[in-house]
Amino acid sequence: MKSKLDINLTRGLKPITNTFSHGMKFHLWTIGCQMNIADSERMGSALTQLGLSPTNSAEEADVIVLNSCVVRQSAEDKVTGQLTSMKPLKNSSARIIALMGCMVGPDTKLLKKKFPYVDVFMRPQEYDPLIELVGERIGIDPAGCIGQLLPAIDTTAYIPIIHGCDLFCSFCIIPYRRGRQVSKEIDEIAHEAQMLSQRGVKEITLLGQTVDAYGHDLEKQVDLSDLLYKLDGIDGLERIRFLTSHPQFMSERIIDAVATLPKVCENINLPIQAGDDNILKSMRRTYSIDEYRNLIDRIRSKINHVSITTDIIVGFCGETKEQFQNTLKIVEEIQFDKVHIAAYSTREGTIAFRKQVDDVPLSEKKLRVKELETLQQEISTRINSKYLDSTEKVLIDGHERGKWKGRTRTDKLVFVDSDESDLNGKTKNVKITDTGPWSLKGIII
Repeated sequence: MKSKLDINLTRGLKPITNTFSHGMKFHLWTIGCQMNIADSERMGSALTQLGLSPTNSAEEADVIVLNSCVVRQSAEDKVTGQLTSMKPLKNSSARIIALMGCMVGPDTKLLKKKFPYVDVFMRPQEYDPLIELVGERIGIDPAGCIGQLLPAIDTTAYIPIIHGCDLFCSFCIIPYRRGRQVSKEIDEIAHEAQMLSQRGVKEITLLGQTVDAYGHDLEKQVDLSDLLYKLDGIDGLERIRFLTSHPQFMSERIIDAVATLPKVCENINLPIQAGDDNILKSMRRTYSIDEYRNLIDRIRSKINHVSITTDIIVGFCGETKEQFQNTLKIVEEIQFDKVHIAAYSTREGTIAFRKQVDDVPLSEKKLRVKELETLQQEISTRINSKYLDSTEKVLIDGHERGKWKGRTRTDKLVFVDSDESDLNGKTKNVKITDTGPWSLKGIII
């Protein structure tokens, strides 16, 4: 999944049920992908239901939760630095420090030795250890206090629908940290989506490491398209998105569902990872460049005005300059709306760590990242320029830098000039007056 910068998720959190008056506060710090954000939102929901109040300051918090990512070395280094900075705050046995997320594997002995001041270590989607500890501290039984873990009320929300991954790409640590693939039942997801809709959520994004593999592990023969048809009928819900997909599982049924269902957005994230067949084979990706190219053609032939984003890793083990040029060529050919670019970093425990050599110098990786970024900026500029003077339906989901902001169905970020006092959660017709590679600007008409 796409990696994001660290995020403070305590903002905007409000207690769903807050019948206790113990005055405790919690601080949530999150780094990583959308799945991590969803996990943190649900952890925050549990803590607010226990009566804790969110705070943006770790120093003010009685409970500090760090949600970690190790998909890149840079992310792991940030987590380590954040954890280290928490040590001086452990000046009282009453303060709880918890580490959750992908840094926490099945064996926590090394983590406990390195960070002895951390009270709780939780793997992804593992909330109970902290919930139980907080319950003990405040003298209540969490089992009788906590209902469904839903994110705070907002215009948009994430719903994890499949956890883990069975593919074991050679570069990826996720299957070792999040486990094997496990799908939630359709009715459970639909109930959560309906609850969110009733609370004012207009757009949901279905999440999974390989989201289009949804349902393949369930006893009943269902897939992502069945889920999309189910969710499309929920009253009040306006938009449905999903990520991150894998080319192996992007079936014709899923493509047809996106093409025909009115609430499913015309926006697909489909990681290619590299533009050379030998590198794809070394990565243990299960498709060739020709197969990926044909899949893109089928998507574009069926889904009108679809936007396609992708993920690419540069500088993977053994990648030559010629092989990197193949990546540049396929990016130029396909014309992605957006490319999420990362320099390869070895993750201990992966197949690449055990069997391959990280032999591309860091300086060369940085040059390749820059070259690909420059190319994609040119492509995104060209694609977005076509939106000039068009009228787009924009779902407003926030306010930033003195302007309202929202997204089109094709996931284009739009900043909107308006004197209206409250546009949040409203879908408006916006005339695009200015375009750039990363966002658009417009006025309401």
